[in-house]
Parts: sequence; structure tokens; C-alpha cells
Amino acid sequence: MEYIDILRYLVDDIHTTVVATLDDQGLPVTAAIDMMMADEDGVYFLTAKGKPFYDRLTRRGFVALTGVKGEDTMRSVAVSLRGKVKEVPEVLPALLDRNPYMDEIYPTAAAKQALTAFCIYQGEGEYFDLSRRPIYRESFAYGVKPSLLGTYYITPDCIGCGNCLATCPQNCIELSCGRAYILQQHCLHCGNCYEVCPHGAVAKR
Repeated sequence: MEYIDILRYLVDDIHTTVVATLDDQGLPVTAAIDMMMADEDGVYFLTAKGKPFYDRLTRRGFVALTGVKGEDTMRSVAVSLRGKVKEVPEVLPALLDRNPYMDEIYPTAAAKQALTAFCIYQGEGEYFDLSRRPIYRESFAYGVKPSLLGTYYITPDCIGCGNCLATCPQNCIELSCGRAYILQQHCLHCGNCYEVCPHGAVAKR
């Protein structure tokens, strides 16, 4: 999937997300925020300028969020995203036009004067689908170099003993040419392979 497809899924299919910011003590604060539009430049949302959320956005300039869609855990898709934000008040009319339910919350032009728009213009994240068998995950990034932190991989020290295959909950490790390798798109990042490898051939980024 292209990153724009994931951002549009976040907006059109998930829509409401839990967003985390940091307060002045460096402690996390969460809020339920609707993602209202996405394009090649990022994903957009709005808030009122009088809210503490607005203050945290402008002071810190960074957010992390997760949204989930599905009837239950095993039929769900989650999208996580973190990145830099900037205020883009010129986009507010487009957000209001695309999300007419805001008229019920801020019904008059005078009330809407409190609102402004933000864009997550640099981001990286993950699309995680538990409804597939095996599970499917895909990392994505835009405006920044993608990070592989937290993923496991097999080093050249592997001798192909196969211990890791038996402990993988998603059967996403295969042997080829006498060495194991991990199918990253199905990996849970659980670390079982790392724990059982007798030769220390599994490493974590």
C-alpha cells in the first residue's frame, strides 16, 4: 500500500482516533480527535484555539495517534501514526466542508471563529490487520526516512537449526539456503525467535 492509501483509510474508514500529546511536565495526555482529510502532504484535523490541546500542539509540535476499526479484536485493523504537526488555518474551510457534522457542534460562523486546522506533515506509522491469516502489518512514512526500530531480523550467524520456526506464532519464519529469514509483513514482533536462538543469530533493530 502507498502511504496516501493508509492515510485515506485512517480518515475515511477509521476517522476517530486517540491522539497523544505531552503536557508541560512531559506527561502524556490523550484526546479523541477526528482525522478529517488526507492528501500527499499529510493528514489533517481541527481543534479550538482555546483548548489545552491547541496549546500542547503549538508548544510541542508533535503527536502520536492510533485508530482501530473492526467488529472485535480478531476482525480489526489498526493504524498508528506519529509525527510533526503544523497549524494550517487556510485548510479549515475544506475540513468543515468535508465534515458537515461540525455544524452541529459549532453551528454559527461566529462559533467557528474558535477553530483552526493542523496537518501532520511529517510522519511514520504502521498499518496492522488482525483480520488476515497470518496477520498483516506494513510500516509507512512520508516526509521522513522510515524507521525500522523494534523489528527483528536474522543475521549471517544463523546455521539453519530451525528452533525459531517452532516458536513463531504466525509461522512467518522460513528457511532458505540453510538460513532462516523473517517475513516482516506477518511478524508480530513478539521476540520469541530472539529468545530461543541458540547462536544469537536474531537481532533487534
